[in-house]
Amino acid sequence: MDSCTPSRVLLIRPSALGDVCRSVPVLASLRQAFPEARIDWLVNDTFAPSIAHHPDLTNVVPFARKALGAGLKRLNTRPTREFLSALRQTDYDLVIDAQGLFRSGFFARATGAPRRVGFANARELGWAFMTERHEVDRGMHTVDRMLKLIELSGVPPFADMRLYSGAAEREEIARLIGEGEWPVVIAPTSRWAGKQWPSDRFATLTRHLISPGHRVAIVGAPSEREQCGELIGMAAEDTRVLDLVGKTGVGGLMALIERSPLVVANDSAPLHMAVGFNRPLVALFGPTKLATVGPYRREADVIQHVRDSDSMDHKNEASGRELMARITTSEVIEAAEQRLSASTGRGCQAAQ
Repeated sequence: MDSCTPSRVLLIRPSALGDVCRSVPVLASLRQAFPEARIDWLVNDTFAPSIAHHPDLTNVVPFARKALGAGLKRLNTRPTREFLSALRQTDYDLVIDAQGLFRSGFFARATGAPRRVGFANARELGWAFMTERHEVDRGMHTVDRMLKLIELSGVPPFADMRLYSGAAEREEIARLIGEGEWPVVIAPTSRWAGKQWPSDRFATLTRHLISPGHRVAIVGAPSEREQCGELIGMAAEDTRVLDLVGKTGVGGLMALIERSPLVVANDSAPLHMAVGFNRPLVALFGPTKLATVGPYRREADVIQHVRDSDSMDHKNEASGRELMARITTSEVIEAAEQRLSASTGRGCQAAQ
């Protein structure tokens, strides 16, 4: 490795989970460019399982956001100082800030790396911590924007979206779902109420899917059980509906999606996992701009009905719910049937 080639590289993309999943092309590009380098990824500790088994990654650098934040509130700065000290002691010579916020920029600066690459138009003054800043159009898709950033830094882009699950997680999920057909994954939750398709329509979809014998797994975070409506009750009464809400963890969710014949999801992390595992997908979108944050190169799998007068603000619950309500149950059922038919024809094998 010559003196101009970095030997220790840090990729910074702490959150959110869906964004972490669709940032793996940056990792793949770095590995293609620097095959012998140590390449680490700074990520929120709760999201670490989403990248931990990627073959192009050397180490996960877990950022214990909640624990460190709680310590600072108690005026205990020692854990944070130790975290920052560890970043510097690793002696990175190249840092890529793919997040573009104040915190990620601060972490980049804390490494002391001589070369820190980031967006010139990063928010929250995140650009101020960079030694090398590149102007990249915010109107580009998030994935393309990150790839453009590293391309401008001299790293050829390699748009490999593949995700990888762990053996332990695959075994755990196999035990959870038991014998029988691998289930369709229904992800009815979202952090934002304006991105949620009505729960009663998810229930109607689920009843339709199980009627010919399919099994359905309902997924979500422990805090999202209330969003699942009658789906939880259905699971208690019918063994074909599996209640896995809050029971899989990030790694388990990935292992489940990896082999699912179909994923039906709101704009949330599970749909980006489905893209990463190249699974059949029905993505339900309301107040989200597909051109910038939709499922990467999977626009044909999206159902969305937008009018020129619509406000594309996911924080506006009223307008978001109105947009989501335009998606009819019948069109989702039709799309699901089409994908199940196609996936059955090719044996439902996960992409390699």
